[in-house]
Amino acid sequence: MERPTPEIPDLREKSFSSGQMRFADHRLYVQLQVFTGCRDAQPVVQALAQTELEAVVYADVNDPLGIAVLTLTQDPTVLTTTLRATLTQQVFSALTHRPEFTLFGRTYAVGYEPDLDEVLLHRPRRTAGNAAWPWAVWYPLRRKGTFTLLPEEEQRAILGEHGRIGQAFGAGDFAHDIRLACYGMDTHDNDFVVGLVGKELYPLSACVQAMRKTKQTSQYLEKLGPFFVGHAIWRHVAAAVAK
Repeated sequence: MERPTPEIPDLREKSFSSGQMRFADHRLYVQLQVFTGCRDAQPVVQALAQTELEAVVYADVNDPLGIAVLTLTQDPTVLTTTLRATLTQQVFSALTHRPEFTLFGRTYAVGYEPDLDEVLLHRPRRTAGNAAWPWAVWYPLRRKGTFTLLPEEEQRAILGEHGRIGQAFGAGDFAHDIRLACYGMDTHDNDFVVGLVGKELYPLSACVQAMRKTKQTSQYLEKLGPFFVGHAIWRHVAAAVAK
């Protein structure tokens, strides 16, 4: 008996909006690397400034010797070539890497965006690179398996509650998010990475607090954190490509 021909999955990002189906086969890969033992951040900044990496350097609020490097790229091999070569220079070798805070994810489409390039490429760059939004809270999360078994309509309602809070904080210029999928890419088997950035720290904390009351967070999250809290001290992001 002949085996049925397997259906090849369509891995493109997809969106249906205004009666039109849209596709994109590109995305940003975003990685956060955290270090301690840094008494002077300027050599770190100088090392990164000499590359073409799109990156942000944060001072770690919870560690007086801590810094973090956020890297954005459409080509993930950049992380194992240019970034790797930079992070193995002497200036970084003198620091202590904190792998428990490493985050790695990719931008993705929800399915109803009118402009996929805006969501996948431009908006995350603008958000991370905006000099008016120096504060950042980055964290991973993993949903319970029971969430994936819910009917699609119920899933949308639960995520919509979460999304409305994010939209309200964004509309007030309190908090702006970068949401990344990290299935199979995170060392701790998390599903998503979230970055909240803004002008001040308190609204970012208040946003997380508001999310605690949602059905998703209170009932369907298996793990949340650890949280990295930082203040940007240097950034080089190609925001010029944004609309």
